[in-house]
Amino acid sequence: MLAPFVWMVSASLKLDRDVFAFPIQWIPTDPRWQNYIEIWTKIPLALFVWNTTKLTVIVTVLQLLTSSFAAYAFAKLRFPYRNVLFLAYIATIAMPWQVYMVPQFLLMREFGLSNTHLALICLQAFTAFGVFLMRQFYMSIPDELCEAARIDGMSEYGIWWRIMLPLSMPALSTLTIFTFVNTWNDFLGPLIYLTKTDLKTLQIGIRMFLTQYTQEYGLIMAASVVSLIPVLVVFLALQRFFVEGIASTGLKG
Repeated sequence: MLAPFVWMVSASLKLDRDVFAFPIQWIPTDPRWQNYIEIWTKIPLALFVWNTTKLTVIVTVLQLLTSSFAAYAFAKLRFPYRNVLFLAYIATIAMPWQVYMVPQFLLMREFGLSNTHLALICLQAFTAFGVFLMRQFYMSIPDELCEAARIDGMSEYGIWWRIMLPLSMPALSTLTIFTFVNTWNDFLGPLIYLTKTDLKTLQIGIRMFLTQYTQEYGLIMAASVVSLIPVLVVFLALQRFFVEGIASTGLKG
């Protein structure tokens, strides 16, 4: 599992002609650290990192907010056709995005959001998987906590904010990791909606090292290593809560 990542780091320190040399030289005799400098000058990589960070943070925060809010309603509130609505919403997970990406693109174009970051934010602000994940965690929290809070006069918004969210840190951390990684690594969405260079994300920007006549694989690997760092930081920061959520799965009381 780790071999491709080790090869990526090794290739990021080589010349293009040495990247695919066989047998593989895992530790370059003359590391080319210049690759990590050139990636910032040959393309506006800093701008691409900023665009990706902005989109990822906004989408992650919105998904945490909307998923936890909707999950609380489906788990702890009683209203007509609750289960039917939940099943209909969750059923959308079974439909691949490629099936409806063209209607979505036409809809965003009619709204005047084509070639804007707002289009990607609007499309990714809601997730059926996040609602399902948070609802299943909320179901394991005793209803007596909510009933006691209602007796004390706390509103449903207060119960969600002061009781449910603090108790659901493992589930929120898991959803944060999944959302952050998926949004950070998203390639097809920005490729469809963003054509201006100053709006492109990191994954689209790395593709600029591939031209019709040249393929700068050393720079591609160096940029890939840089793009991997934020994902590792987020995972390591939330790993404790993530493992706690897995360890507590199936336990009650």
